[in-house]
Amino acid sequence: MEKVYANRRYLIIGIFLFFGLVFILRLFYIQVIVDRYILSANNNVLRYVTQYPARGLIYDRNGKLLVFNEAAYDLMVTPALVKNVDTAELCRLMEIDKREFITRLKKARIYSPYRSSIFEAQISLENYGYLEEKMFLFPGFFVQPRTLRKYTYPIASHTLGYIGEVGPEIILKNSYYRSGDYIGASGIEKSYEDVLKGRKGMKIQVVDVFNRPKGSFQEGKYDTSAVAGIDLYSTLDADLQAYGEKLMTTKKGSIVAIEPSTGEILCLVSSPSYDPNLLVGRIRKKNYNLLANDSLFEPLFNRALMAMYPPGSTFKLVDALIGQEEGVLTAETHYGCPGGFSIGNGKIVACHSHFSPLNLHQAIQLSCNTYFCRVFKSIIDKKEFTSTRQGYISWRKHVMSFGFGKKFGIDLPGELNGNIPSPGYYDKYHGVNRWRSLTIISLAIGQGEIGITPLQLANLSALMANRGFFYTPHIIKATGTKDNMIQDFREKKVTDINPGYFELVVDAMHDVVEAGTAMIAKLDSVPICGKTGTAQNPHGKNHSIFIAFAPKDDPKIAISVVIENAGFGATWAAPIASLMIEKYLKREVKRKNVEESMINANLIIPNERTKIRINKH
Repeated sequence: MEKVYANRRYLIIGIFLFFGLVFILRLFYIQVIVDRYILSANNNVLRYVTQYPARGLIYDRNGKLLVFNEAAYDLMVTPALVKNVDTAELCRLMEIDKREFITRLKKARIYSPYRSSIFEAQISLENYGYLEEKMFLFPGFFVQPRTLRKYTYPIASHTLGYIGEVGPEIILKNSYYRSGDYIGASGIEKSYEDVLKGRKGMKIQVVDVFNRPKGSFQEGKYDTSAVAGIDLYSTLDADLQAYGEKLMTTKKGSIVAIEPSTGEILCLVSSPSYDPNLLVGRIRKKNYNLLANDSLFEPLFNRALMAMYPPGSTFKLVDALIGQEEGVLTAETHYGCPGGFSIGNGKIVACHSHFSPLNLHQAIQLSCNTYFCRVFKSIIDKKEFTSTRQGYISWRKHVMSFGFGKKFGIDLPGELNGNIPSPGYYDKYHGVNRWRSLTIISLAIGQGEIGITPLQLANLSALMANRGFFYTPHIIKATGTKDNMIQDFREKKVTDINPGYFELVVDAMHDVVEAGTAMIAKLDSVPICGKTGTAQNPHGKNHSIFIAFAPKDDPKIAISVVIENAGFGATWAAPIASLMIEKYLKREVKRKNVEESMINANLIIPNERTKIRINKH
């Protein structure tokens, strides 16, 4: 009998243990495995609101504020909590129809029924005021504060960049970002994202059944504060940038100006451009599509960093230096010019009318094609070289030391290498050992397969100003405070040309402006050194190019100007460069007649339709 009772006792204990285990497992399942119960319960009383940090501000080199933040609000939705919403009133406030409301809610539910996501982004402060009064009508919705980027001046859009909604590929790679977050998408905003973005915080609010906040959960014990992003001090001169963009109205091309002693970029103009405020807030998507689909003007394309052109006669400066370094050229080397350089079969590289013969100084001053074809041929065919290929490899190595054919590593996205053709390219195109110096003679005058960006042209000017060295061009000089200087761009880059050879070329550049092909660029009281270039364009009218630096013996600015399909370098690029130099060094322009003619010139399409479209951008 006792044995029977003992068995019953074990049975009863077993039953209690079984049901206890079932309850424990069920509780574990509800609380740990299935989070929707927790989310549903907590979301009825608690709201987790991300505290978005203010992005760092951006200033110009003189302390002028270029980019700042403005308050904005996102309407957030948690689909699982959306019940008995006054749909008509919400649609009225958001200016959408019921079909759009349903579409957005479905999209949010696909993302997550229990996690909040953006229903309407970047609501203005004024519209938020109307919405806040009616939030009790919209269970499952709440408003989350954030900031919008604003631009003090409608300039430097390609340089400053813009922010956009983060994509899924970035979310997968970086746990900091969530759907609906914003990230730098171009320009400084992109390259300095980690510095500008700051750190998000979290605020836990208690809300009532009417979706109204009732204070912080446990007096904010578990809240974390957002940390603002770090401010940036750029190298840009806002006044010079604005002036350059004004000069380039109704023109395609670019202006890049550099401080030679530091590599700091003073202005970076790409034209046509657009007001950066067009890509802010709720209008961003619409305006971006308009700009991106504008195939005539391509306003989003950064010509200063991403366009490649033949450098034309500006490249003669490089050959002048390489020729001296290779010992095939001196100051007293004279060549005659019969109006062109013959390359056989009745073909010539034509030259304009000027006196003959010329020495090196005069050849630079008057930009003689024949002279530099002879210089190039003497370099490639130098007797110490056993083949054309070897001579070309030596020449190309010198050219690459000027910063051509490779990226500088500028602190902006989108920089291109440019192109200095490899010997392998000519082997493939002409056949191994089947090309000679005359085959590639167009390189002598900056034509043929050479491709150089406007940034590289401006750096060539800075290199000439420094008599043989340069610093990596860059756009940010300090972070946090104006005195916290960045040290990344302090390394001096030196060419493999003897510095002693530069002075002759610099003197000739000075005479290019004083009494040569660019007399139109002459500026009283400021000695300017420059070189014109007219780059042949197989797709239309030639490109107008000019590089310069000033003053001659204490350079403060080095500049390149490229104007597409504008003809001779002296006609448009040279006067625009000299106006920019005058503006920077004198802070005002007195040559109003030159200024007005440059500003008013329409070099894209000379009709009213063009003016309307560009003003819209």
